[in-house]
Amino acid sequence: MFVDTHAHLDFDTYDDDREKVIQRAIENQVVGIITIGTDLDTSKQAILLAEKYASIFAAVGIHPSDCANLRDRDFEFIKELAGHEKVVAVGEIGLDYYHMHAEKDIQQIAFRKQIKLARELNLPMIIHNRDSHPDMLKILNEEGVKDVGGVMHSFSGDINFLNKVIAMNMYVSFTGNITFKKSTSDELVYNAPIENLLLETDCPFLTPVPLRGKRNEPAFIIHTAKKIAEIKEIELELLGRITTENAKSLFKIDI
Repeated sequence: MFVDTHAHLDFDTYDDDREKVIQRAIENQVVGIITIGTDLDTSKQAILLAEKYASIFAAVGIHPSDCANLRDRDFEFIKELAGHEKVVAVGEIGLDYYHMHAEKDIQQIAFRKQIKLARELNLPMIIHNRDSHPDMLKILNEEGVKDVGGVMHSFSGDINFLNKVIAMNMYVSFTGNITFKKSTSDELVYNAPIENLLLETDCPFLTPVPLRGKRNEPAFIIHTAKKIAEIKEIELELLGRITTENAKSLFKIDI
């Protein structure tokens, strides 16, 4: 059994066959999917999908690339959405210094506000981090993230960064890019403690080999899981069982 802890099933790329995508996931032993909000609208859409399907859960939040023009009432609205019974996390939140759709100080303010919201609601966080490692560590430390918990999604960084976020009571997850021929993530995957590991697709992005070039979907998580099991030299069944239990524990989901 597998849990896809990071999907974007509201994207219009699924509009023609969303039902079939979800059915394929079920047929391929994906027992749970967390579909992720990145702004107000997608957070609402995530909840609507979670209401419709028993195996789907929602995360609500404002992505760093979508925080340039936020108002206080936008954070209040996220708080309201987060009270829904199928919302299991605050996310996707964090910092993105690669695309820079918002200035660094604006991203940091939005990130801190949503960490405080997660703490207030006793919800874990789903964190986006791109090219922002020093500021990310600074904020995680200053905001006491160790007491909240969450996952560094689509993990990037070095072993030192990995060890620091693990010490903060965080989980990590890797996407289909670890299956790419030019991937340099094997050492990170090998050193990530299995008790702190989750699975994700980040679909429709980052489709794993051997399906690279196609639209990604939750059913394809098997290929990333196989690669992780190969790197860590463990049985695929064991990886699935442990990462599913990790997901159930972090997100408090009953599957």
